[in-house]
Amino acid sequence: MWTYEHSIETKATPEAIWGLWADVEHWGAWNAEIEKIEISGPFAAGSRITMTPPGDDPIVLRIAEAVEGELFVDEAVFGDLLLRTSHRIDRIDHDRNRVVYRMEITGTGADEVGPQIGPGITADWPDTMASLVELALR
Repeated sequence: MWTYEHSIETKATPEAIWGLWADVEHWGAWNAEIEKIEISGPFAAGSRITMTPPGDDPIVLRIAEAVEGELFVDEAVFGDLLLRTSHRIDRIDHDRNRVVYRMEITGTGADEVGPQIGPGITADWPDTMASLVELALR
């Protein structure tokens, strides 16, 4: 298994952050690594998101879990690997929250392949999360 986690603290409300997450078709407003994106249904478990990074092939994500105002989990399958990303909002106190992204790569060869592909996938998380919370504060 390979894991990576990044967090950021903000005064943005869980409702504002969740609103941006649930508005999948506008993720490109705060995530520069999206050229095109579509969702197959509501922002809920079972729906599929097709995300195309700039100059790359589309990636299909399945929403595995969604708890409004708290977290959502997406999964992508590449051969024998499962890339599972949790996006969570933790309340610190009445006016501060922590946004946490965590990726786990599991499956055959994850110990070798995870360190090769994981850092490239997660490299933009600090910038993406900063843009997310900045937009959520508006």
